[in-house]
Amino acid sequence: MTTGSQHLSVHVDRPAGQVYAFARDPANLTRWSSGVGTSVVHEDGEWFVLAPQGRARIRFAPLNEFGVLDHDVLTPSGEEVHVPLRVIADGDGCEVVFTLRRSPGTSDADLERDAALVTEDLARLKRVVEAAPV
Repeated sequence: MTTGSQHLSVHVDRPAGQVYAFARDPANLTRWSSGVGTSVVHEDGEWFVLAPQGRARIRFAPLNEFGVLDHDVLTPSGEEVHVPLRVIADGDGCEVVFTLRRSPGTSDADLERDAALVTEDLARLKRVVEAAPV
């Protein structure tokens, strides 16, 4: 079993700034990311997602002009997971790139399942953002 990364992406027919602003807002997470949980809560300056496993804290990279949407998730078990995510301008649209990291001990089947879930989330993000009024 090897470690490493897979870069999963989707092209979105909306300007990078629009996609970045939407995806960066934690209040929008449940609209496009199935893995984060059922609801998002903002308390004392922190963002939390409520999932069947419990409550997880999410912290996004500071607002930036480079499209960096990296975020850290502190899981209910106490594990901190870094999630690399980028919005890259591409003409009048953009590409959203998610870097899926293989954790130690992750089986090939689990990695394939995770990749499929991320691909579905990226497709959902594309649908939601492209359906929004221009």
